[in-house]
This record gives sequence, C-alpha cells and structure tokens, in this order.
Amino acid sequence: MAFHSISILWDLDDDLDGNVQHCAEHDVTKEEVEEAIENPTDEDVSRSSGRPVRFGETASGRHLLIVYEQIDETQFIR
Repeated sequence: MAFHSISILWDLDDDLDGNVQHCAEHDVTKEEVEEAIENPTDEDVSRSSGRPVRFGETASGRHLLIVYEQIDETQFIR
C-alpha cells in the first residue's frame, strides 16, 4: 500500500488522558505507532468505534493495530 507522508498529532507526554499515555498503557512507544501507521500491512474500520484502523509492523517486528482519527490526507490523531 502506498501512503502519503503523514503527521501524527501527539498530546503532551505527561497528559494522563492523552494518546501518549494510552499507548504507554499498552507498552507501545510513539515511535512504534509511527512505524506501524506509516507502513501498514492492512487497514479496516473498528467495529466498536467506527474509526479507521491500520495494521502495521514496527522495525523490531512487533505487529500493531492502530485505531486513529484522520483529520485530512496527511494528519492523523491517535
């Protein structure tokens, strides 16, 4: 799949309700999210939230499912 270069809008690292902390609760780093979302192996729609999801692999070989909100063609928020 070919995708445009994207920008992920991250909340502050210390925002307890933010997307960085949400990822950390799943032992996932911002870098891993970026790797997986920029190099997807598949995409779909979440049955529970209706938001788009991307399946991707990190440089270290972890397989992630990223649920996100797409703002426009190049900006995503997790």
